[in-house]
Amino acid sequence: MNIEEFRDYCLAKPGVTEETPFGPETLVFKVGGKIFALTDIESFESINLKCDPEMAIQLREEYPEVKPGYHMDKKHWNTITMGTTIPDKLIEQWIDQSFYLVYAKLTKAQKLALARPNEIPK
Repeated sequence: MNIEEFRDYCLAKPGVTEETPFGPETLVFKVGGKIFALTDIESFESINLKCDPEMAIQLREEYPEVKPGYHMDKKHWNTITMGTTIPDKLIEQWIDQSFYLVYAKLTKAQKLALARPNEIPK
């Protein structure tokens, strides 16, 4: 997965915005104003994704490319090194999980405001 594929995958989700609140080198993806993914624009060496705390530990134990979130809450965030043997489909699943962890915390009104016609996530 390259940065364009990562960006396209994140932006395809309902209500997602991209910003650079930490400076021009860090690309941040949000839903409902809350971060679910971020990466360095220049190097794209890694991505940070939100994760269920128990699953975060399990992924870190199973994959050496998954570490506690760099500059993030180590309990709820993982940093995944890109360009490794982790399949793109698995990274996409982790992006989905990160998105839905954040999305689930939004109010019903926020979810309805973000939904596209005929596309309301569970």
